[in-house]
Amino acid sequence: MAGEVIELSDAAFHHEVLESREPVLVDFTATWCPPCRFIAPIIEALAVEYRGRMKMTRLDVDAHPETASQYGIRAMPTLLIFKEGKVVRQLVGALPRAKLEQEVLAQL
Repeated sequence: MAGEVIELSDAAFHHEVLESREPVLVDFTATWCPPCRFIAPIIEALAVEYRGRMKMTRLDVDAHPETASQYGIRAMPTLLIFKEGKVVRQLVGALPRAKLEQEVLAQL
């Protein structure tokens, strides 16, 4: 998907997420998932709004199953927020924008 959200792969995960100096939201998603499609534009909008303060990323669990398995992802969408390479928050489901933005702000 075009825009500010970084498309991750298993190979890029370590560099883009675990080595990031800024907090990172990882959207574990799948193309067949309707709730994932619901929150995608919300995450895109937040990526623009919080550029430089929090990195927004997306990982397709079907295309890149290794990382999803490593983090025990069982439901989509699952959002993990990382700070300094560690998971600090896990959110499951299609959250409304206000709730998702509240979670992002809590980590800045």
